[in-house]
Amino acid sequence: MAANRGNGASEPRLEGLLAASRGHPRTALPTVASVVVTVAALYFGREVFLPIAVALLLTFAIAPVVSSLKRAGVPRIAAVIASVAGAFAALSLFSFVVATQVSDLAQNIPLYQINILTKVRALKENGLGGGIISRLGGVIERVGQEIDRQEPQLPSAAQAPKREPIPVEVVAHEKPLEVLQNLIGPVLSPLGSAGLVIIVVIFMLMEREDLRDRFIRLVGYGDLHRTTQALQDAGKRVGQYLLMQLVVNIIYAVPITIGLWVLGIPNALLWGLLALALRFVPYIGPIIGALLPLFLALAVAPGWSLLLWTAALFVVVELVTGNVIEPWLYGSHTGLSPLAIIVAAIFWTWLWGPIGLVLSTPLTVCLVVLGRHVPQFEFLDVLFGNEPVLEPHARLYQRLLAGDPDEATDHAEEMLEDKYLFEFYGKVAIPALLLGEQDRERGVMDDAQRRQLADSALTLVANLDDSAQQEAEEEESEQAAAADEKAADSKAGEKNKASEKNKASEKNPGEAKPAEVEEEEVDLPDGSGIAVLCAGGRGELDDAAAAMLAQVLEVQGASVSKASFTELEPLAIRRLDLEAIDAVVIGFLNRQSTRHARFMVRRLKRIKAKLRVGIVFWSEVGNGDVGAAAELAATLNADFVAFGMVDAVTGALSRKTAVTLKAGHRRRQPARRKQLQAAE
Repeated sequence: MAANRGNGASEPRLEGLLAASRGHPRTALPTVASVVVTVAALYFGREVFLPIAVALLLTFAIAPVVSSLKRAGVPRIAAVIASVAGAFAALSLFSFVVATQVSDLAQNIPLYQINILTKVRALKENGLGGGIISRLGGVIERVGQEIDRQEPQLPSAAQAPKREPIPVEVVAHEKPLEVLQNLIGPVLSPLGSAGLVIIVVIFMLMEREDLRDRFIRLVGYGDLHRTTQALQDAGKRVGQYLLMQLVVNIIYAVPITIGLWVLGIPNALLWGLLALALRFVPYIGPIIGALLPLFLALAVAPGWSLLLWTAALFVVVELVTGNVIEPWLYGSHTGLSPLAIIVAAIFWTWLWGPIGLVLSTPLTVCLVVLGRHVPQFEFLDVLFGNEPVLEPHARLYQRLLAGDPDEATDHAEEMLEDKYLFEFYGKVAIPALLLGEQDRERGVMDDAQRRQLADSALTLVANLDDSAQQEAEEEESEQAAAADEKAADSKAGEKNKASEKNKASEKNPGEAKPAEVEEEEVDLPDGSGIAVLCAGGRGELDDAAAAMLAQVLEVQGASVSKASFTELEPLAIRRLDLEAIDAVVIGFLNRQSTRHARFMVRRLKRIKAKLRVGIVFWSEVGNGDVGAAAELAATLNADFVAFGMVDAVTGALSRKTAVTLKAGHRRRQPARRKQLQAAE
C-alpha cells in the first residue's frame, strides 16, 4: 500500500490541487538597451575588465590553497604571498617554455616546405583525368589572365621616351632612446597587465571576507541565506572546476607530449603545453590543440603514416581522458549545457580574444551561478544552465498539446528506465492532463486543441504498450521467483526446524517494515481474476486518464475494458455489458463533478447491484486522508474514492463486497398540486 501523502480536506478545490502543477513565474528578460550597453562596456573597456576577470578567476583557484595553508598555521599574509608566488611562477615558466618552443619552430618552418610541396605534387599526379588539382588550377589561372588583360593602345607620336628611375636609398638615423623604446615597448604592456593581475589577486585574497560582505550588502542584504549560498556555490564550483580541470589537463598533456616525441613530431613540448591550456575550453579546445600537430606531421614526413598515427594519438588520449579520468576525478559539474559552452566560447573570444577563449567556461559558470541565486539574473541560468527549465509534467503537456506524441514517448521511455509505469502516470502524465483541464476551465483551450491533446495522450498510452507488457512479464517472473523461494524455504524448514526458526526471525515483518518505509516502496495488489471497466467522466481528457489507469491495471494482471464518457450518458449507459465486470472505475479531472459522479454511481448500481463502483478525482498532490475519502465515498454511495493512481489501482483490485445502493427519497408533491387535488 502507498504511504500517506499528507492530510487535506475531503474536497479541496481544483485551484489548490493544481497549485503544484502551475509553471514558474515568467522570467524577466533584460532590455535590448541594457544588453547592448553591457556588451559595449566589456568590449571597449577590455583593457580594464580583462585583468580584473583573470584576477577574479585566479582568486577562486588559489583561495582553497590559501585556506589550507591557514589551517596549517601559516599567517594570512605569508599564505597569500606564497600561494600567489607559486601560481605565477608556474605561469611564468609555462610562458617561457612556450615562447622558446615557438621561436625554435619559426626557425625550422622553411625546412618543412619540401615535404609539403611533395605531397601537393602527389595529390596532383593521383587526380582523375589528368589531375583534379591541376585542372582547377588551370581554370583559375586562365580566369585571372582574362581579368588582368588590357586592351592594346596605339603609341602617340608626341609621346616622349620614358626615363629610367634612379634608385634612392633612405637611411634612417634613430636615436638610441628610440631604439630602446622600440625594443622594450611591446614587452611593457604584457608585463604591466601581469603585474596588475598579481596585485589585484593579492588584495582580493587579503580582503576576501570584506569583499564578500560588501557583495552581500550590495545585492542580497534582504536575503542573507540565498546570497551566502550563491557565494559558496560560485566559489566551490569555479574553484573545483579550475583546480580539477588543471589536474585532468596535466594528465591529458603528459601522454600527448610523450607520444608526439616518440613519433618524432618537432617541438613536442610546445604542443603538449598548448593542449594543456586549450583543454580548458570544452569541446573546442582539444580540436584546436590537435590541428597544429597534425599539420606539422603532414610537413615533417614525406608519407602519410605519421599523420594517421598523430591523429590516432589524440583520439585515444581524448577518449580515455573524457570517459575514464574525468568521471573518476570529479565528473562534469560545470552546470552549463553543451550548446552554452560553445556559444560562450564564441562570444568571449570575439570580446577578449584568445584569453577570452580560455576564460569562457569559468566566466560563464560564474554568470550561471549568479542567475541561479539572484532573481534579477535568473535569465542567465535559464539560457546557459543545464538544469531542466520545465518540470517533467509541464514538458509532457507541451509536447502533447503540440501534437507530438512521439517525442513525448521518447521522454516517457527515458523516465521508465528508473520508474514504474504507475509512477510515471501518477506523477507526470496525470499532472500533465490536469494542466490541460486547468487551461480548459480558463477558456484558453478550444475544442480542437482539447481533442488533439486527448488524442496525443491516447497515442502515448498505445506507444507504451510494449513497456507495459515488459513490466507485466517482470512482475510475473518476480512472483514466480518469490514462490519458488518460499517453497525452498519450507522444504529446508522440514529438514531442519532450527534453521527454519532462524530464517523466520530474519524475515520478521516487524523488522522489515522500517526498510520498506525508508525506501518508500509501493506494493500494488494482484489483479488476477478481476474484471475492471475504466471510463472517463465528462470529457476526452477524462478518457485519456482512464486509458492510463487501464494500462496499469493490465500490468497487475486484471482483465480490463475501457469505455468513453459518451457511453456513460443517461441514454447510453444501459447498453453497457456489465455481466462479467466486477468493478467500474470512473475518473474526473474536474473536482467540481461530485454531483455528476453521484448520478453515475446510482445508474450503474441500479443496472447491477453487486457491481463495485469507484470514483477517482485525479489530483497531483493527492489526498492521504483515508477518513475524508471514506466520507466522500459514503456521500456518493461509491465503493471507494481515490485521488491518485496508487489508491485508484488499490480500490479497483479490492475484493471487498460491493456497497448496497441506498434507497432514494420519494419526491414530495408541491403544495399547490395537493390543493388542486383536494378541490377536485
